[in-house]
Amino acid sequence: MKTLLILVGKTTDKHFQASINDYVERIGHYMPFELVTIPELKNTKHLSEQQQKTAEGELILRQLQPQDTVVLLDEHGRELRSVELARWLQQKQATARRLVFVIGGPYGFSPDVYARAQEQLSLSRLTFSHQMIRLIFTEQIYRACTIIKGEPYHHE
Repeated sequence: MKTLLILVGKTTDKHFQASINDYVERIGHYMPFELVTIPELKNTKHLSEQQQKTAEGELILRQLQPQDTVVLLDEHGRELRSVELARWLQQKQATARRLVFVIGGPYGFSPDVYARAQEQLSLSRLTFSHQMIRLIFTEQIYRACTIIKGEPYHHE
């Protein structure tokens, strides 16, 4: 199973980017994993929040294939503990051909993106910047991979 993480906009903090790259490389030892960055929209001050979500949504949807299992990282999604995420990921590895996670822009997702997704996950009830979520999520995917393999990275 190939796994993608689609991001809207570049990671601007060089420290976050270095750590994200480290986790992406680590994840690659367990499964095919790729980051796909959709460029930020230009001239957004003339767009409403809804117009911005719609435009970003069109760019996200272009990255998807019909058979993809799409999971949105969304504040209203289901929260999982790390061990539960590992079990969930292991189940997806057995059933999904291509698993695609999406971290949207600052205003969330368009209705069309919500309609295309099969699931929504939340990393916390707390609010984090989109830059931080990228790092937290890649670390959690790496942690899930080590849990699946029974490696000592995660401690109960």
